[in-house]
Amino acid sequence: MVEVLAAVAGASVGVAGLGIVRANGQSQAGRESLVRLTSAMDNLATRMDLLHTDMMARDREVFARLSELERAVARLEGHSDLH
Repeated sequence: MVEVLAAVAGASVGVAGLGIVRANGQSQAGRESLVRLTSAMDNLATRMDLLHTDMMARDREVFARLSELERAVARLEGHSDLH
């Protein structure tokens, strides 16, 4: 009977140890995943900022050209009204 209790206790300690090691491994994997995801999000945010800056510069250029064309059309219409 003592041998059975010792075997059960030994098995319980072994299973508990494996559970702790496995939980620690999963925790480490979770931390590594979190670091990878955080890095990816930081990279994505940087690229989005760059895209936003590029889009703003392009929009300024497009609207400046559009403004010049509107002024040119207004001048032409003003000249055609005089004739």
